[in-house]
Formats: sequence, structure tokens, C-alpha cells
Amino acid sequence: MSRFRDELWQVVDGVYGEILAHPFLTGLTDGTLPREVFRHFVVQETHFLPDYARALAACGVKAADPAAVQRFAGDAARTVEVEHSLHVELLAAFGMGEDDARREGATPTTVGYGSYLLRACHLGTFPEALGAIVPCYWIYARVGEALLKQSSPDPLYAWWIETYGSEHYQETVAGVLDLLDEVAATLPETERERLCAHALTTARYEWLFWDAAWRRESWPI
Repeated sequence: MSRFRDELWQVVDGVYGEILAHPFLTGLTDGTLPREVFRHFVVQETHFLPDYARALAACGVKAADPAAVQRFAGDAARTVEVEHSLHVELLAAFGMGEDDARREGATPTTVGYGSYLLRACHLGTFPEALGAIVPCYWIYARVGEALLKQSSPDPLYAWWIETYGSEHYQETVAGVLDLLDEVAATLPETERERLCAHALTTARYEWLFWDAAWRRESWPI
């Protein structure tokens, strides 16, 4: 029996392939990624995660099913608590604190991605919001799973890989995908198409986020 998640993955699979082949991720696994590039990534994640948590909370508000409300409210809280804690520790590895990261500011890609998510989740339907937030969950899980097979000779990079390749994170994402299949089963084709369109856009933003770190993106003026 086909699942909607399989249909959606066909939409984003090409982008995922480009993500796995990106020098940021190949550099993570072989240990050649310059530390300054990873530092840039961590700083931008510190700016992005609060917006992602807000998007998750907004998605939960749209849900009719109390279990879905609870899931996204809980994931929003965990994003703030758990991933925030991870990034505080990663910043500390570079001798930085959150105030240092805030002083560096968010780059164009970070602002654009966060703004798109919040717009989709506040102004769209629940399926549209779900489509917008799923790629961040899912692509990180697939990346973590793929990179965990190789890990990294750099202990800091290996730690990051283990976080997203962990069984706990994989289980979290599996629950979201189960919900995705359930919601999509009752949707008319037009709404499924809108859901897929949002997912493709945010999958592309995932690639852009890693590429921006690789380029050490900054505002041109």
C-alpha cells in the first residue's frame, strides 16, 4: 500500500541528493570541513531555531486533532530546550556564547527561511503548514542516518552527526511522518499539491542553509 510520504519524498528527493553531495556534508564526514564554516552554520542555527519553534507552535494551533496539537506543542518546546542546549554547547566549543552569536546577526538565507516558514504556518491551512515544516524534520533525519554510517574523524562533527542519526530523533520524525500520511489521506488533490509545493520550497531552503554556511554568507551591503 502506497503512503503519501513516499509520494512527497519523490518531490524532494532530488534536492536531498544535492544536499548529501554538498561539500559541507562531505566535509563533515571526512573531517575536512573548515571549523570556521561549521561555526558559521552553528551561529545561523542559533538564529533559525527560535523561528522554527514558533512555526511548529503555529502548526499545532492549526491542527484539529488534539494529539497533533500536543505533538507540535511538545516539539516546539523540545526545539527550544534540547536543540537550544545543543547549540549552546557547540557555540562553547568555539569560545562563544549566545550573545556573541546574536551580535553576528542572521544572514539573508536564515531570515528568508524563517520568514517563509512563519508565513506558511500562520497564513496557510494545517496541511500547508505541515508541508512547510516536514522537510526540516525529515531531511535532518535522513542526513543523520546517512552520515552516521561513516561518522567523522572530527569529534565535534561526529557529535553533531550522532545527534540527528540517533534512534530517538529517528523515532520523533517517524511519528511526524505517520501524522503526515494520516492527514494527507483525506485531502483533495489540490491541497496535496499545495502541501507538496511548500515542502519543495523548504527542502530547497535546507540546501541553501548549508550552502550559505559553506560560502560564509553575509549581507552584501
